[in-house]
Amino acid sequence: MTYRGRFAPSPTGDLHLGSAAAALFCAAAARRARGRLVLRMEDLDGPRVIPGKDAAILADLRWLGVAWDEGPDVGGDAGPYVQSARHARYEAALAELAARGLTYLCDCSRAEIARVASAPHAGEEGPRYPGTCRAHGMRARAFKRPPAVRLAVPEDTVIEAHDAVLGTLRERVAEVTGDFVLRRGDGVFAYQLAVVVDDVAMGVTEVVRGADLASSAPRQVLLARLLGGDPPSFAHVPLLLGADGARLAKRAPRMTLAEQRAAGRTGPQVARAIVRAYAHELGEAVDPVAALAGALDWSRLAGLTVRVPAELG
Repeated sequence: MTYRGRFAPSPTGDLHLGSAAAALFCAAAARRARGRLVLRMEDLDGPRVIPGKDAAILADLRWLGVAWDEGPDVGGDAGPYVQSARHARYEAALAELAARGLTYLCDCSRAEIARVASAPHAGEEGPRYPGTCRAHGMRARAFKRPPAVRLAVPEDTVIEAHDAVLGTLRERVAEVTGDFVLRRGDGVFAYQLAVVVDDVAMGVTEVVRGADLASSAPRQVLLARLLGGDPPSFAHVPLLLGADGARLAKRAPRMTLAEQRAAGRTGPQVARAIVRAYAHELGEAVDPVAALAGALDWSRLAGLTVRVPAELG
């Protein structure tokens, strides 16, 4: 099978150094495998999307030295490569799950869920959902607020996601996050559904991304299998942290590629500095992506703490 990787930014702001690191690893992994890299713009959350940022992100990536084989600007057989143009696919996936009795309507608020959750969960979706609305299924009723659609997670299923950096991620999803959201109450398709539908449809074989998204992998493997698709493998790379060891804030000064360019640095300079932070011996490479591809060893990244180089701060 031909390797197919993807980089999927959201046009909600300028590309920052942490996202740039992920993009460099995506490009390096695809080059090492002599495969293809897909660029997909994840713009579903309309209120947060900033007009023009999609084009700015593409320009920043090219400035950095990242190239892709398919995307919104170059086309390809798996398009469209913009999520806002793929709604019909998400609707079809949701309808398929609903027809099999795997979804239900939920009008619980986050505060209500937190009050009754039996096991707190520190992930991006808050505490484990206890299944309050599950018995109602998809039946209409007097809702307190516009309802979300949740996946009825199979109770006894243990999911394994294969990660080249972190090893096998094994999770009983029903016990960790519970029934998770597929479409929000405002009608926006959830990240978990959209990303799985797109990765399966685009034939993505490996997802390379930041370690902050590792907790999503078991849910995405579960959902891919429920939809009859082959889930990708994963490589969750250590986050690029600030000088203080904290996760980079999107609005931290001097952390966007636009700010780096305004400071007079070139794309290759920034790329070399980022690559050097992960692998010091590659810091003088003329082509940082090629050098990273030639030396890529996922096992070396396990447990690594990586900070933004002082020269970029």
